[in-house]
Amino acid sequence: MTTPHTNAAGAAELSASKAALAAKPGQAGIDPRGPRFGAAITAVLLLAVIGLGLDGAAALPATLAERATQTAFLLLSAITALFALGAFAGIQRHPYGLFFKAAIRPRLSAPSHFENPAPPTFSQGVGLFVTVIGVVLHLAAVPYALVVAAAFAFIAAFLNSVFDYCLGCQLYMLLVRAGLVGRGSNRSAA
Repeated sequence: MTTPHTNAAGAAELSASKAALAAKPGQAGIDPRGPRFGAAITAVLLLAVIGLGLDGAAALPATLAERATQTAFLLLSAITALFALGAFAGIQRHPYGLFFKAAIRPRLSAPSHFENPAPPTFSQGVGLFVTVIGVVLHLAAVPYALVVAAAFAFIAAFLNSVFDYCLGCQLYMLLVRAGLVGRGSNRSAA
């Protein structure tokens, strides 16, 4: 996974947006199928949050303690913690990525290219931001906040897992082009 080159045949087939996400020569890259695998797990968990959250979203419990012990809240809190781990420790240290690398990647053929880990790590930060909003607003007794935040995060995870379209990665690339991130420091590539 840390091979710092791109397969020449695979690189020729990459779309412009995928080529922008590919690891540069000499840069440690990740297998792009790893984040997609993690996104699939996340999408399923977020769908469960939405289903569980819809059950009591209109009439939230009166006390903070009751809201904090609802199953949908606990599950979204766990997903939020996983997003935090991916955002701050890097996508390479995320539990789903570690599982993919240890158990699934050895059974697959070599990827057509390696991806820069910075955009998927940034994407974890975007997921963290969205889910934290849902967690905080749910605790503040805002009806449907947990479900709406989980739905937004689900859409992004679903697009990544099914269609290989990472919204957070595309946002990262826009911010790089604007000169707001990615220049000079690449804290997540370690």
